[in-house]
Amino acid sequence: MNNQRALINPPQLSNKKSLKTLIENRTVYTLNHCELNIFETYESSNLVPLKFNDFVVTSMLRGKKVMHLFDEPGFDYLPGETVVIPSNVEMKIDFPEASRENPTQCLALAIDKPKITETLNFLNERYPKEGADAYWQLNYQNYFFYNNVDLASTINKLIKECMGTSITKDALADLTLQELLIRIIQTQTIKSIDDGIAIQSNNPIFEVTEFIKLNLKENINLKNLSDKACMSTASFYRFFKRELGMSPIEYILNEKIKQAKKLLRNPAIQINEVCYLSGFEDANYFIRLFKKHEGITPKQYQLLYVN
Repeated sequence: MNNQRALINPPQLSNKKSLKTLIENRTVYTLNHCELNIFETYESSNLVPLKFNDFVVTSMLRGKKVMHLFDEPGFDYLPGETVVIPSNVEMKIDFPEASRENPTQCLALAIDKPKITETLNFLNERYPKEGADAYWQLNYQNYFFYNNVDLASTINKLIKECMGTSITKDALADLTLQELLIRIIQTQTIKSIDDGIAIQSNNPIFEVTEFIKLNLKENINLKNLSDKACMSTASFYRFFKRELGMSPIEYILNEKIKQAKKLLRNPAIQINEVCYLSGFEDANYFIRLFKKHEGITPKQYQLLYVN
């Protein structure tokens, strides 16, 4: 199991009799500033083209497809994963396993450009990032990522608003769109850090997260990190949460669990040793936290990698 892929609640599948086509059958919910498309495919097919005039957030809900984008090699696209696509970019999609018994379901949320511009301007004005030339912006190179819990719950909320009948649904959807754009930018920042890519070299977040990764076995506290970033602890805490959508402590624990998972791929290593090398002092606490994150114990995780 992988805690980094938080699943979205899939809407009910269409009634079979109402299907207009078996390949990318489309149901559309149109709001003032966005359009939610739910696509379902019931038979295997290859290189099905799809293009939108607006920026699109797509998330897999059921089944598997293979996505071809930007002339790069195709990649498997599974539930718990999101791909963001600039306007007027054509994707080509394979459905290797789709059938009437095993349909794929995917959402594509097209967002008006003025709404994106307005949200980014609002964020840059009201919540400016640290460092010169550091702005809230979408990163179109960083287009594929796993859903974290916050991103999945925001998408769930947006599906509910779009499919709902409330007279205030456009207003609620607008607020959720703002939240979604923030979550996407934060998720892209975390993925850039994980991939070792600095988007803005003068942003202290990269130096701080690198320090955390290199010192997992040390007792890192908020004071160490805020000193590293040359900020007061209160300013640093707000800055960190704004950049990554999680507190420094949550980030440190995530990194420790990630390190533990790497170590557990060695079937010969002892659980106590993994606990220590990942920066945990108490084995019982480590086992409890690991199970909360991954849904299985460290030992069960290790057994997944035994040949």
